[in-house]
Amino acid sequence: MALSGLDIYKLLPKTNCRECGFVTCLAFAMQLAKKAVSIDKCPYLSPDAKKALEASGQPPIKLVTVGSGEEKLAVGNETVLFRHEEKFHNPCGIGFILNDNLSENELKKQLDVINKFKFERIGQALNVNLVAVKQTSSAENFLKAVSCVMNNTQMGLVLISAESKALKEALKITAGRQPLIYDLSGNYSETAQLAKEFNLPLVASAQSLEALSSLTQELNKQGVVEIILDTGIKPIKDKIWDLTQVRRLALKKSNRSLGYPMLAVVDKNDPVEEAMEAASYIAKYAGIVLLKNINTAETLSLLTLRQNIYTDPQKPLQIEPKLYPIGNADKNSPLLVTTNFSLTYYTVLGEVEASKIPTYILSVDTEGMSVLTAWAAEKFTPEKISDSINKFGVKDAVAHKKLIIPGYVAVMSGDLEEASGLQVIVGPKEAAGLPAFLKNL
Repeated sequence: MALSGLDIYKLLPKTNCRECGFVTCLAFAMQLAKKAVSIDKCPYLSPDAKKALEASGQPPIKLVTVGSGEEKLAVGNETVLFRHEEKFHNPCGIGFILNDNLSENELKKQLDVINKFKFERIGQALNVNLVAVKQTSSAENFLKAVSCVMNNTQMGLVLISAESKALKEALKITAGRQPLIYDLSGNYSETAQLAKEFNLPLVASAQSLEALSSLTQELNKQGVVEIILDTGIKPIKDKIWDLTQVRRLALKKSNRSLGYPMLAVVDKNDPVEEAMEAASYIAKYAGIVLLKNINTAETLSLLTLRQNIYTDPQKPLQIEPKLYPIGNADKNSPLLVTTNFSLTYYTVLGEVEASKIPTYILSVDTEGMSVLTAWAAEKFTPEKISDSINKFGVKDAVAHKKLIIPGYVAVMSGDLEEASGLQVIVGPKEAAGLPAFLKNL
């Protein structure tokens, strides 16, 4: 648990030597509490105090990495139960389970589909993260499937098997790819040695939280520190209870034995039911969700949900404020103005592209606020828009003197004309009206 400034002060030497760069030890303690400075700045800290401060500075939920290179997935390092308290830091990993009884051609076809699950929404790239290979037949088939998957995707890998020997051979094949080990046998004595030997993360699975806590403590004693928790496949209400209690115990009770990310496997044949269950786990603290169905509509809906949950509620998504030419815009193209809130801009962009009319969109810096919010907060004003017109060379880009504003802020048209020297045209209130408006302009 994080210590307060006064708690930290009690551990400091209280000499006010100023060698840390602060006038007093108390001032230094307050900065430590805000994580603004390092404890190494204090040259006279006792070993016991340093150990206590380092322990308090560790995140309540450990950061665990699966995969390598640009496709690696980091989960954990979460600090709050509710998003509005701060933010959720590392988005839940979404992956698919492929059984080893599939032929090589079938595996390649499914991997080709999975690899193409890359979307863009409001300027952000959305993609899935993991491919899990599950042993359902012989060790030989499992190893062939692992080789095929490794050679046909760069995503993080999860190796699921009940045979430690098969897992060891698979780890040799996947050397350098940092896979996640998921042992279904429940015999962790051999698997823990594999995780330690290859320095890899391991799934610790038990039905109850008490058993899970005991298991992680035993794994820690064996030298395994990168752990993902799982309580098995359960009815959705029981699984959500487990996910919630683990997060609560780690954050509120400082239970280090449960301070790890959690994994959930969704075992549903119907894609709609699978999507609903997976969405519940993404919303309620799962670090990794593994799916059976490879379905584009289901995947896109889950990626969109994940994006919404893991954005910073205190920092709206923004685009760079500037003049954007859409299509082959020239000096005679219409000129629209809007805010730099990503959702607003990309909604307007989509409708402009649908109209097939080359257009300029002027994005004004409103600190990521939407049109009406920015107008009410005096961030989208005639003066601000006029400044943006001058700053981004709008009058050099277009030969005409016409500016189209959102219909919701029609009230500013007179003042904007006076400030900018342009003729202001009131456009539609909703972006959906833009194609018809632009065609009849």
